[in-house]
Amino acid sequence: MDFNHDSEQNALREAVAALLNRSYGDDQRRSVTATEPGFDEKTWAQLAEMGVLGLPFAEADGGMGAGPVEVALVAGEIGKVLAPEPFVETVVLAGGLVADVGTATQRAEVLGAIAEGTSVVVLAHAEPKVRWSASAHGVTATPAGDGWTLTGVKEPVQHGARANLLVVSAVVDGTTRLFMVAGDAEGLTRTGYRTHDSGRAAKIDLAGTPATLLGEGDDDRTGAIALALARAQIAYCHEAVGAMDTALTMTSEYLKARKQFGVTLNKFQALTFRAADMYVSLELVRSVALWATMVLEAGGDVLAAADRASLQTSKAGRHIGKEAIQLHGGIGMTAEYKVGHYTSRLTALDHLLGDGDRALGHLAKGVGSYETVEALR
Repeated sequence: MDFNHDSEQNALREAVAALLNRSYGDDQRRSVTATEPGFDEKTWAQLAEMGVLGLPFAEADGGMGAGPVEVALVAGEIGKVLAPEPFVETVVLAGGLVADVGTATQRAEVLGAIAEGTSVVVLAHAEPKVRWSASAHGVTATPAGDGWTLTGVKEPVQHGARANLLVVSAVVDGTTRLFMVAGDAEGLTRTGYRTHDSGRAAKIDLAGTPATLLGEGDDDRTGAIALALARAQIAYCHEAVGAMDTALTMTSEYLKARKQFGVTLNKFQALTFRAADMYVSLELVRSVALWATMVLEAGGDVLAAADRASLQTSKAGRHIGKEAIQLHGGIGMTAEYKVGHYTSRLTALDHLLGDGDRALGHLAKGVGSYETVEALR
């Protein structure tokens, strides 16, 4: 089996890396995230010009018709420089749901606008006091004439204050359905705030807010939401791998440059062994993330693959993040030094759609159904 990327995939990765390094390579991220909307609108537009924002969408819907591998390459480059653009939130998560559930007209309008970079679309699904469920609980939808109205609270919603369009999950007669709410809709209140990793999230209050049903029919959309969340988890794993890669590189370079007792730190065997352990963790999680992407591309058990990748990413992120700070010593604890920002982002990624404990719980429930070694012989 060939695990090498082809020439087009390598060209995509190099182009995205060049753009993001120009935008954030010299620590411009600090100034960009200090102001609203928390990411660079110009960089977002340039990603659209390159076709990156339409990668996974069908050509008929204004996209590029690419697959999970291309999405993973972009997510990895985003992680390397901690680019704050909402690529996974808009393209993979919200855009993926519209692609799966929406009508032909809705797909053309919404996905086309995402691909062109003219619309930021995010999923408003998480709710207070509800932990990582694929179903809606507190937000309800009520028929109103030819449309619907929504009532309830969604929080946290990643980039919810900036979004032009919200894809909102709501309860209808005991089932979960999806709706589209315009960013300027009546009865919609958005309270944005900055997260610990310098990202953006918002509390979304819906008070009889007009909404449009996403898709047709009265099917429960819990399964579609679970699949979309799993795809986003796998993309986040690749973003985390990119962040871990940079954190390890920064740590290795620091050990080679910083002197103690007249010699560089890499001369101390114990520190070198700790850096080597970081490398082992990185390569293991890189392999698992790649495997999950291949499962997604082959149409396998995406939910289980996402749990396995998320569990390994959680473990590796904690290990590499902590060691990166500790091996940098006192400077690693300062807000001015970048290595702490990578650890903060890794921590955020671990909790956005479900942490390692959640993934372990899911996998543990299925232990009895896994094939035994004897059955595989």
